[in-house]
Amino acid sequence: MNIVITGATRGIGAGLAAAYRAQGHFVVATGRSAGADVTLDVTQPADHTAMATHLEGQAIDLLVCNAGVFLDKGNDLETGYAPDLWAQSFAANVTGVFLTVQALLPNLRAGRAPKIAIISSQMASHTHAPGGSYIYRASKAAVLNVGRNLASELAGEIAVGIYHPGWVQTDMGGEAAAITVDQSVAGLVSRFAALSHDTSGCFETWDGQAHPY
Repeated sequence: MNIVITGATRGIGAGLAAAYRAQGHFVVATGRSAGADVTLDVTQPADHTAMATHLEGQAIDLLVCNAGVFLDKGNDLETGYAPDLWAQSFAANVTGVFLTVQALLPNLRAGRAPKIAIISSQMASHTHAPGGSYIYRASKAAVLNVGRNLASELAGEIAVGIYHPGWVQTDMGGEAAAITVDQSVAGLVSRFAALSHDTSGCFETWDGQAHPY
């Protein structure tokens, strides 16, 4: 397969890139930092344009929209959640996903049984709402909605899945998180392989459980 992964220079994204390369797939790992095959800050429209130009004519079988931020961790209701944090978070976690998909639609349409996998979170679910992390929760709920709508509009053409990667031991998840990057990656690779037109629009956990919306 030809695979593009955003946010692939560390954490889950880097793990996915390594796993797919070990299986012999061609992977384009994008990111803001050194080590990326293609430089992509998902909040910058010009970067999307440059990426589309760089990949023009290259079929993509799987696009993994993994890049994201968690900027309001530890904020409190009384004094936190500054307006700029809302803007930055939605630019990365929602608009950035949409712009990535939009930029690479021609490549996906040229792919073999093309798929889009969007990394959201269990914190997107209205059934998992204990308070706190308002910006992150709202942005992940929004990108879940984007994914569901993409699945409807692209039905029969490109399968779209939305996934909770687990609480993972990364810079974002912290050392106390429940699972390792390798565990999350193994589960996600299986989930992406199982994604089909019949299951397009699914919201699933890394270990194959249907997640309530």
